[in-house]
Amino acid sequence: MKPIFAKPTFWIGLLLRVALVALVIPHASQVWYVPFMEVTSRHLSWDPWAVFIQAGGAERAFPYGYAMWIAFLPLTWAANLVHLPTAVAYGCTLVLADIALLFTLRALFEVKDRLLLALYWLSPVIIFAVYFLGANDLVPVALLCSSLLALRERRNRLAGAICGAAVSAKLSMLLALPLIAIYLYRNKSMRRHVAEFALGLAAALLLLEVPFFLSSNAVAMLIHNPELAKAREFALGIGNDRTLIVLPVAYLLMLYSCWRIRRISFDLLHVLLGVAFFLVLLMTPAAPGWFVWVMPLLVYYQAMSARVSVALVSAFSIAYIFTALLTSPPPVIMGATLEQTAHLGMDLHAHPQAINIVNSVLIAFGLILVWRIWREAVRQNDYFRLSRKPVVIGIAGDSGAGKDTLVDSIIGLLGQHSVVRVSGDDYHHWDRHKPMWQVMTHLNPRANNLERFGADVLSLANGRSVQARHYDHASGKMSKPHTVASNDFVIASGLHALYQPLLRERYDLTIFLDIDEGLRRYFKIQRDVHKRGHSLEAVLASIEKRTGDAERFVHPQAAHADLVLSLQPIHPRILKDPSDDRPLRFKLVVSSRHGLHEQSLERMLVGICGLHVDTVLVGDESTVEMTIEGETIADDVAMAAQHLIPRAAVLLDQPPRWEDGIAGLMQLMVLSHLTQALQKRLK
Repeated sequence: MKPIFAKPTFWIGLLLRVALVALVIPHASQVWYVPFMEVTSRHLSWDPWAVFIQAGGAERAFPYGYAMWIAFLPLTWAANLVHLPTAVAYGCTLVLADIALLFTLRALFEVKDRLLLALYWLSPVIIFAVYFLGANDLVPVALLCSSLLALRERRNRLAGAICGAAVSAKLSMLLALPLIAIYLYRNKSMRRHVAEFALGLAAALLLLEVPFFLSSNAVAMLIHNPELAKAREFALGIGNDRTLIVLPVAYLLMLYSCWRIRRISFDLLHVLLGVAFFLVLLMTPAAPGWFVWVMPLLVYYQAMSARVSVALVSAFSIAYIFTALLTSPPPVIMGATLEQTAHLGMDLHAHPQAINIVNSVLIAFGLILVWRIWREAVRQNDYFRLSRKPVVIGIAGDSGAGKDTLVDSIIGLLGQHSVVRVSGDDYHHWDRHKPMWQVMTHLNPRANNLERFGADVLSLANGRSVQARHYDHASGKMSKPHTVASNDFVIASGLHALYQPLLRERYDLTIFLDIDEGLRRYFKIQRDVHKRGHSLEAVLASIEKRTGDAERFVHPQAAHADLVLSLQPIHPRILKDPSDDRPLRFKLVVSSRHGLHEQSLERMLVGICGLHVDTVLVGDESTVEMTIEGETIADDVAMAAQHLIPRAAVLLDQPPRWEDGIAGLMQLMVLSHLTQALQKRLK
């Protein structure tokens, strides 16, 4: 793939920008920004606003913070040294900010370079707002997008610091902070990083924003900025000389809607940020530069949606240009105003009716875009739809089959903070020492309160808390009831987890552990004797006693499982010879009624993990059976998952805990099936 600098489209856009910087002097730059930078760069001070005011400058020239001033300072200072016009330095700084935003969007959205160049680099909104009208909003938007990129890469302190710089560059970037806070808090894998982000944010605001507000001249410029008053211009009269300002109401309602989302993915975050900025555009007489705020959202929406989105954004862009032409002071082009250059012979701003019509068209297209973005990028987003109710997994298997081990490994992927587990052991009718166990085994459904087990799982699946007990394997006694809260994922495991038809219908994914009998006995002895404190004789007697109930009540549940994981020894004779000290080696047999993406999965397991894989179709060829042998490490399994199911990353903890060997392969199979099951749930 060619680097972006090798694309002709990039150079066309760059040459166009350079030509506009050389030939066009926007009104805002000429009257406000360039004079401010020219004066303050020649008389450096900790309070550049005071320097400019004392030099007789306008009080509304530069209502921005230190981050904006520092961004323009290097090239302005360099231009002074070589006697170049400050306007050229100002324009070149905007070009650099433009390039920075281009590469940040490239990293954020991971779209093809050709598409990104067409949608952003050649966007008429960017070119017109920045290089014809002189809007400097590229700087705070580039900073905010860089903050999001750092946040996605888990560089949380840096993300907070850059976000603080964005707020310093333009105070309106404060609109993003509540949404980022909701994202960090509601996404439980990120919640523990809130303090890191807040530390970086606080440091940046302390360094850049506090000194700004300590300057009376800086505050005066901010107060005299007419853009500040635009937030309250869209208001509704409610009688008795009272008005309802619409923008804050709409913004707070949006924040509430975001808060109700159980878990916000990163893609949802930057869509919601863009929608928040769009609300400002549509509910205020927005300055032309403000439209730069929504360009990252529009680029993402066009890249991910159908062609109609490109048509809508194109119409919106055309309406924006006409509106800006009619409402903004014209730039100076090669020493002449736009009217003089075009020989129009009329005042573009003397037709209020035309302005109203064009502005109405702009708002209409904007509303259509917001509605479609909310419908397609938010309401139909897989993660948004999945977040409305918990994901439920059912895991069954015989005693000693490794149910708890599998649950622990799944929790390692999804995160302890996002999972509630329901164990069938907690629903035995009696403590271990009760005489009823002399005539009935734990494998008999009548020995367990399956009615309560099912009711609790269904309640948790519906988002409700339950009162449950816990069975202590060391003492053999039940604890007092305690509250168990629902969570994003509910994992129900036990001897009879797939026994009840009503529960099977509610599970999003059903798993059965079908371990080799000799291996199961070996593991059960290791667990019950060494971990649970039982005698060897009692464990062997229990195994023999339970065989009939296992065949009758447990093993038939495999027929109801979406995924069957069977752990088998490669050399079974080792289990029969206590003197054989060779390490146990295993193979994993995976059976699925719904398919395993077997061709892609086989390529990943062989090519990345270096495993031996045999795949066959069994029965009526509706079931795929895969036998996997070999040794692998957690990093290889994680890489295979990233290639095979990249969309599953939004479900995982940050970082997920992958396991080595067979346990890691089971994690991969479960995650692959879970993503398939969730896609089925969304249909």
